[in-house]
Amino acid sequence: MTGTIQFNYENVLSEKVGKEGIELEELKNLQKRFVQVKKNLLRKKEYLAFTHLPDNLTQAREIKKFVKKIRDTHRFDNFVVIGIGGSALGNRALQDSLNHPYWNFLSKEERKGWLRLFVLDNIDPQEFSGLVRIIDLKKTIFNVISKSGETTECLANFALFKDLLKKKVRNKWREQVIITTDEKKGYLRKIANEEKIFSYAVPENLGGRYSVLSPVGLVSAAFAGIDIEKLLLGAKEMVKICSTDELMDNPAGLYAAIQYLLYQRGKNISVMLAYSNRFYSIADWYRQLWAESLGKEVTTSTGKYSIGPTPIKALGVTDQHSQLQLYLDGPKDKVVTFLSVRDSGEEIFLPQFNQNNLSGKSLNKIFHTEEEATRRALTEKQCPNCVVLLPEINPYMIGQLFYFFELATAYAGEFFQVNPFDQPAVELIKKYTKNLLENES
Repeated sequence: MTGTIQFNYENVLSEKVGKEGIELEELKNLQKRFVQVKKNLLRKKEYLAFTHLPDNLTQAREIKKFVKKIRDTHRFDNFVVIGIGGSALGNRALQDSLNHPYWNFLSKEERKGWLRLFVLDNIDPQEFSGLVRIIDLKKTIFNVISKSGETTECLANFALFKDLLKKKVRNKWREQVIITTDEKKGYLRKIANEEKIFSYAVPENLGGRYSVLSPVGLVSAAFAGIDIEKLLLGAKEMVKICSTDELMDNPAGLYAAIQYLLYQRGKNISVMLAYSNRFYSIADWYRQLWAESLGKEVTTSTGKYSIGPTPIKALGVTDQHSQLQLYLDGPKDKVVTFLSVRDSGEEIFLPQFNQNNLSGKSLNKIFHTEEEATRRALTEKQCPNCVVLLPEINPYMIGQLFYFFELATAYAGEFFQVNPFDQPAVELIKKYTKNLLENES
């Protein structure tokens, strides 16, 4: 396992994008501030469980043994994640980035016995009933994920599936359920203990949006045949890379600092342009990570104000035919992050035909040419843009990528002087939902 993610930020500099960019010296001048950012973060030990996850190789091996034991029974075809937000987005991102794009349509033989993966992260009735119609309940394992053990949407879907399972397999329903929740408290922990359901614990000080490299994300990945040890080893490599106090050598620190400086210049929209379909669900995951961590109301001695860049996801080349017109000619309020891969692992050549600019060329060549053209156009239009480049897509690289963005988000919280580990406004929605439902009862 070799190779590391590269971060190229030259197109955010003023020498490339003029007055819309930042000066290199501005970045360098944040060095002292960055040292303090790291110190401040280290003081928040109660929130830093995510920084220890890459070391959990023993747990990853235990998960793999557990998964192998179940897979070897040949009883199951499907794995359903019941969760929402941080309990769902990482699961889908791992699956979509690392497995066949049409994984669930492959035969069991083509999947080498690994399970089909479905992520139920909403309480849309049609979504629920649609899933029920296409899976054989007797051949399905359910992983119910909620850090608090009290998440409304999660409990609703679990209650429905538990009822269906009881009707289908009677007392054996417990054999088809895994619960991933708080180690000691919450409704799901109570159910796991009372019903003797196999469970995984979510560390108390681990936020949901930072939990993809814990059992929250690793269990479903392992059931779908993804090498979760390599995921953690990749994350461990990024820990090492980002251990330096030198801002200009720390990619996560640089990403956070650049986003912060550009925000001060009115770039309050952070676009992740996923330049591969395999990255699109990672862009979804990033949206939650960035939005919930940095979008905050801040109270000072002089009053209150709101802060936080708005994350947007886009897909290359698809959104060059939808969003890019706005990015190029619209307000200069955006910074674009290209999420890119050097080697897609596929070479598909077009036949010879009477289009000289296309004839005989590979899809890879056309794809990367369009990416380069988009970068050049954005730069010419003075829209700051940077590139997070993976040499290839594999578990080791994706592990690096997840940790890179998690750490960058934590650093950004310190630059913006907000707590990147809470979400008080979301809790307000939960409170109103609970009150409204109780009043109806």
